[in-house]
Amino acid sequence: MQPTSMSLARAAGLTVGAGALAGAATLAWAAGVEVRSFVVRRVEVPVLPPGHRPLRVLHVSDLHLTPSQGVKRRWIASLRDLEPDLVVNTGDNLAHMESVGPLLEAFGPLLDVPGVYVFGSNDYFAPKPRNPLWYLFPDDGRRNTATPRLPHGDLRDAFDRHGWLDLTNTTGRLTVGGTTLAFAGVDDPHLEYDDLAAVAGPAPADADLRVGVAHAPYLRVLDQYARDGYELTVAGHTHGGQVCLPFAGALVTNCDLDRARAKGLHRHPADSSPGDPGSSWLHVSAGAGTSPYAPVRLCCRPEATLVTLLPRLA
Repeated sequence: MQPTSMSLARAAGLTVGAGALAGAATLAWAAGVEVRSFVVRRVEVPVLPPGHRPLRVLHVSDLHLTPSQGVKRRWIASLRDLEPDLVVNTGDNLAHMESVGPLLEAFGPLLDVPGVYVFGSNDYFAPKPRNPLWYLFPDDGRRNTATPRLPHGDLRDAFDRHGWLDLTNTTGRLTVGGTTLAFAGVDDPHLEYDDLAAVAGPAPADADLRVGVAHAPYLRVLDQYARDGYELTVAGHTHGGQVCLPFAGALVTNCDLDRARAKGLHRHPADSSPGDPGSSWLHVSAGAGTSPYAPVRLCCRPEATLVTLLPRLA
């Protein structure tokens, strides 16, 4: 029996209805559940000289905090229980003019742990309403600098008072747990604030470990750090893609980094191996926040990472 036009129309209607229902359920999950499903990831990186004790590094990024985000603030406060030896903050802390106080309160005792930091665009400039679908398209080079400036100076002063090392287009070093770490950092590459010439040159040979830090993992930054001998680079900015698909992963990175390395621990260049000249480890945080105007995450839970630095095999 041939289907009638009425039965075909009914089947099509049911298909459309099922698709709409699935889409609504996915959006409800992404905006109502997953965006608040904070997690701590754990990775291990064998980069310390033989004989050094492991170091626990807490990597936080892209918090995009507003004062009303109580669940997020309580989760940030809970990170102190990880008892890190070092905190690396790769920027985009703020999303509101009144966020500095709540952010510092949430960090609490973590501010007394040795730390280093760089800023991202959303430490400098307030977010603005925009079509969230624009996030799914490649960045066209236009920068969001026309919005009010956020109080990044107050945040910088607070971090500095607690002894965190400001790596804005400069180098520095810390000794943590008997291990000397040399750092190079740049201002936000997404805003093209990075001054790579200011930190160029061979990484200090007298340090036990050399670490490059940036907010956004643009290839020009990753290439220079690896070429100069920094064994580990730490960055954020990508939100891990923020909206990901099962099996396919991130749809975008919002920079020129490939989608396969939108979050997690990788090598740079991607096809390199430990010990290759001009190569390094790369850790990209998926971050713990979103723009308040696009508060969704799909297949990409908000995160911080406990990176355990281990001795290399002799």
